[in-house]
Amino acid sequence: MLSIIGLHQYYGESHTLWDVDAHVRKGSCSCLMGRNGVGKTTLLRCIMGLLPVKSGIIRLEDHDLTALKAERRASLGIGYVPQGREIFPLLTVEENLKIGLSARRDGLKSIPERVFEIFPVLKQMLHRRGGDLSGGQQQQLAIGRALAIDPTLLILDEPTEGIQPNIVHEIGDVILRLNRELGMTVLLVEQKLPFARRVADRFYALEKGRIMASGEISELNESVVQQYLSV
Repeated sequence: MLSIIGLHQYYGESHTLWDVDAHVRKGSCSCLMGRNGVGKTTLLRCIMGLLPVKSGIIRLEDHDLTALKAERRASLGIGYVPQGREIFPLLTVEENLKIGLSARRDGLKSIPERVFEIFPVLKQMLHRRGGDLSGGQQQQLAIGRALAIDPTLLILDEPTEGIQPNIVHEIGDVILRLNRELGMTVLLVEQKLPFARRVADRFYALEKGRIMASGEISELNESVVQQYLSV
């Protein structure tokens, strides 16, 4: 579904991504893993068009994304939940959710009921400001905003970061439901090994901007963990 071929990216003179190849299968849940600062978020931002690439190809099914603007990529069915959530704290929950509707391909102007079915708390808090929500509720809001565009590919950057354990488990349940019951393709960055093993079926391990190991999640053995993931 999503193909990344020979991707190189620079920050000024710093070469941050080196010849990255990755292929996210339709209906899969793939996890990007690695220590801090190895290029995981940079890769997601390149996929979304938020950072320019030096060379390489990013393709979503039959669409070449490489030169497309970020908003055009969203309209092709990519939902994105950035690290740190990046909700609008002064807007209400309802206003935050409606922001994503402009990228829908069917022109729907109302928040899909599926968002409230998955996150009932958001319906109860529609008129509260986003900044008044707890960290876990803000993460649910960020995911709900991404789901409002009816994505075929959902990209999540560290969805469990700074979240209380009970909400972490709920977010895992949501990812499993979206992926395994509803058939949504998921790509996420995640540091927590138990969480990654629970929700993902494939992994990519990055080191210094390169993919050094990849495979089925069952192949994420202690050797790979020690070499590329342990602090």
